[in-house]
Amino acid sequence: MLPVQCKMARVALGLGVRELAAIAKVAQATISRFEAGEELKERTVEAIRRALESAGVEFIAENGGGAGVRLKK
Repeated sequence: MLPVQCKMARVALGLGVRELAAIAKVAQATISRFEAGEELKERTVEAIRRALESAGVEFIAENGGGAGVRLKK
């Protein structure tokens, strides 16, 4: 998951930084740092990704069109 995908997913779900941090069980500053492009530990990024996926987001891999997100049906 790329930082831009995190922000797109969070916004698509209507979540603020505080709400996503609570769901992922990380600090609010951690979400902000990641979305700003700071590198985080792999397990932290996975925790954020799992939280977003459980909230209803699917991540789209880069396949010529760039990385993205979409809401699950």
